[in-house]
Parts: sequence; C-alpha cells; structure tokens
Amino acid sequence: MEIKTQYFGSIPYSEGELIHFSDGLFGFSELKNYVPLAFQDNSDALISLQSIEDGRVSFILMNPFQLYSEYAPVLSSEDNKLLNASYDEKNISYYVICVIHEHMDASTVNLKAPIAVNTDTREAKQIILDNPLYKFRHPIKDFMKRGK
Repeated sequence: MEIKTQYFGSIPYSEGELIHFSDGLFGFSELKNYVPLAFQDNSDALISLQSIEDGRVSFILMNPFQLYSEYAPVLSSEDNKLLNASYDEKNISYYVICVIHEHMDASTVNLKAPIAVNTDTREAKQIILDNPLYKFRHPIKDFMKRGK
C-alpha cells in the first residue's frame, strides 16, 4: 500500500506498521489508523504520526524521556486493561504531541495527554495523566534551559 504524507512525499507502508487507535485521538475520533515515520533512521526522538485515512492529518511526536528524563506517566487501570499492558508496562511506549511554531520559543509539548502504544499489538490510546506537574502546553524551551 502507499500513502501521500505531509513530510515524506508518497511512501509505501504495510499493515504491520500501522498503529491503531480504537477511540482515535482527541479531536480526531474518526481517524483510527496511523503510520509512524521517524525523521531520523533508527530513532524515535521525533516522529511524524501520519493518518492513512486522511493524508492532510499528521502529528509531530517526541519521545518524552529524551526531552524530560523525570517524566513518569502511569496508566490508569482502565487504560492498562485496554492496552493489555504487561505487569511492568515494558510493552508500552509513550510519545507526546508537539506543536511546532516558526519560532522555537513558542513551540510546546503536551505532557498531560501522551500517546501510549502497546509495542506488541500496536494498539494505542491517547490518555490523560492525573499529575498536576504535566501541562497540555508545556514550552519546549523550558526543557532546553534545564538541559534535560
């Protein structure tokens, strides 16, 4: 199969590469299937999460642990069941959605509502964390200053 993407032109993909959101993402509940496309080979630091159902929809994701080493998301028991997480959550990867602006000082990441992906089944869900330290629009520049 092939898809026209926002950042990589037309590319082939296979069914096994897809990440499925049974509930969709917040504000995009009708779009269920995405292909993750790394901006750098063998790195999940920065990813384009491209919808295969609407080529105009793509989200920029970051690995939050490379940005903020103290980030500690915890799945609710309901999300844990839905994602079929292992007892230690070793099969769950987390990503945060970025809003990139022309001036990096205005760019933000959403630490409050990360995407949790079961790396075995490729099922995913955008969750909301019950931690007051995490914000929906956290400036990326704050992490750069701290060097974390």
